Amino acid sequence: MDWRAINYDWNHLKAFWVTAQEGSLSAAARALGVAQPTLGRQVAALEKQLGVVLFERHGRGLELTPTGQQLLAPLKHMSDAAAELSLLAAGQSGEVKGRVCISVTDSIAEFMLPPVIQQLREHHPGIVVEILATNDLSDLRRREADIALRAVEPEQGDLIARKLRSFKAYLYATEDYLATVTTGRSLRELNKAAFVGFAENKILIDEFAAQGLTINEDNFSAISESHSVHWQLVKAGLGIGIMIEDIGDADSSVIRACDDFKPYQGGLWLVAHRELRTSRRVKAVFDFLLAHFGENE
Repeated sequence: MDWRAINYDWNHLKAFWVTAQEGSLSAAARALGVAQPTLGRQVAALEKQLGVVLFERHGRGLELTPTGQQLLAPLKHMSDAAAELSLLAAGQSGEVKGRVCISVTDSIAEFMLPPVIQQLREHHPGIVVEILATNDLSDLRRREADIALRAVEPEQGDLIARKLRSFKAYLYATEDYLATVTTGRSLRELNKAAFVGFAENKILIDEFAAQGLTINEDNFSAISESHSVHWQLVKAGLGIGIMIEDIGDADSSVIRACDDFKPYQGGLWLVAHRELRTSRRVKAVFDFLLAHFGENE
């Protein structure tokens, strides 16, 4: 291979790849943790080095040119190879110190994880824990996180998954709010109540209908994609919301909204990439979380 023929900067390729994936310079800059002007200069430098135009600028947005589109396929191979190399390198780390990123839902990150991380730090003070609080499924194969706590079982064969526990989720509201909408404890009596919803409420509406409660979108007083925000809205008295019993039953500011709601049942899974389990620091965090959250299974 003639290495002298490669007349571009690898970092500039990464800047182009992430910008194409994110759809804008501002989003790509956030994803990479760099300033937007810096990223813009890297993309412009790559265009100059290659002698092509990669993006057409339309207002605040970017659109790939045909040449830019053609570069995506080989760049995906390079990105996948870089992710694999990163996994292999991280897996060789022998020290129980350094940063470990945990991807976890925002409600668990806020209400359940902090005391666990405090105990983890007592056992492994050299480990720095980064919490990625998100309700999206982080891609562990691409090192978006080292470990994930998920409410769904992963399907990828190169991931190690352990079911920690089963959980149930019930309906909750403040006692003062419930007094304004019902005098009983039956789910069917809540058809005029206000509910705190999520970005997509069809699953909730269908589940309620299956249990004899008919509501529609007009019943939702507030909506949030964040389950933590959802819970704070419930506690503020805006309506009825859903939460896993570990969190809901422990909160004295709310009560279960009815006695006959059949709870939503799910599971909590601990997940890591197979290669990263050879890293002593990742294994230490993985095993600690397994011991803590799995003890009630």
